[in-house]
Amino acid sequence: MAVELAVVLRRFGPDYLARHGLSPAQARAWRAIVACRTPALGGERLRCDSCGAQAWRWHSCRNRHCPRCGTRRREAWRAARMVELLRVPYAHLVFTLPHELNALAAVHARWVYDTLLRCVAETLTQFAADPTWLGGTAAFTLVLHTWTQDLRRHVHVHALMACGALGRDADGAPCWVEPKRSLRFLFPVHALSRVFRAKFLEALQLAEDAGALARDPAATNLQRRERRRALVRHDWVVYAKTPLAGPAAVLDYLSRYTQRTAIGAERLVAIRGDEVLLRVRADDSGGKRVVAIDGVEFVGRFLQHVLPPGFKRIRHYGLLAPAAKAQQLALARRLLSMPAPNPRAAEDAAAFMRRVAAIDIERCTHCPDGRWRCVQVLPADRAALAAIATACRGPP
Repeated sequence: MAVELAVVLRRFGPDYLARHGLSPAQARAWRAIVACRTPALGGERLRCDSCGAQAWRWHSCRNRHCPRCGTRRREAWRAARMVELLRVPYAHLVFTLPHELNALAAVHARWVYDTLLRCVAETLTQFAADPTWLGGTAAFTLVLHTWTQDLRRHVHVHALMACGALGRDADGAPCWVEPKRSLRFLFPVHALSRVFRAKFLEALQLAEDAGALARDPAATNLQRRERRRALVRHDWVVYAKTPLAGPAAVLDYLSRYTQRTAIGAERLVAIRGDEVLLRVRADDSGGKRVVAIDGVEFVGRFLQHVLPPGFKRIRHYGLLAPAAKAQQLALARRLLSMPAPNPRAAEDAAAFMRRVAAIDIERCTHCPDGRWRCVQVLPADRAALAAIATACRGPP
């Protein structure tokens, strides 16, 4: 039976906290995950109106790092993006930072992540505006990921981009511009890589000159020069995956990448002694294997992927930029001869869960005809929450 992340934190957390402290964001995520769907957060006592069976339904933490809360977020995000899809192929590109920047990301996560997203956005916007490739305003979404399958630090951005752009014809009238080479090719990845690298290195140099990176692990001028030489020598990886076509495929792909957490509940296999068994990808064809990671090391690897408070890891650009999205997308849809999107009816919680989990959460699990009825509401247990907060602070 798979093990929960909360169990791993309770089992190996004390040993980890004896040697390490937590940032406020890490402590907040830890408390939420441990309390998720337990009496600490409160809940409702249910009784079947047919057979009289009783059950508790505990509240979720809704923390974005919690693997138990990801499915509903993913489906809600998928529904919200339905009306934004264009009837064109979509490309998936991945921009990766060299591992020489991992130490800087460990102490200046917000700067590194913000700069990465900004440089990727500027690179794609620049190529889209170039008449050689498109010559218009693109529509793309960026999603930050910071992990490998075994939870090591691997900072990269997934870009999901419409194959085409909103441009102007010879008379200055708006038109939809298709990719110059083919409907399914956007930009050459080697050229993207060079421009992306130049933009990030320029931003890094400016930040160093301004003294904006206190506690930089490259603390001396010599160390910073050596890091820069390594970064210049390095081929910055930009990978373009097979473009996708069709609204259903695009939506599934988008939601899979946007709402993924560092560790999914289905990948935690078990605890074996002092180790956590984790299911990881074995090959590109979908094969899986199980790896064993020391429990304390596992906790540390997970925590390094907790994002800074308020950080937006999903960002939209071009036609999808919030300031102009309504008008720009409407114009693009008209130019592509697409019908106006039908507004989706709001779903109540029960209907939403029936669709997400393919079950009726109000149906009794003990008899065929009964329905759960709430007979008692249990508020959050402040004492239990305080105990969880004390436990994740570690020893004095």
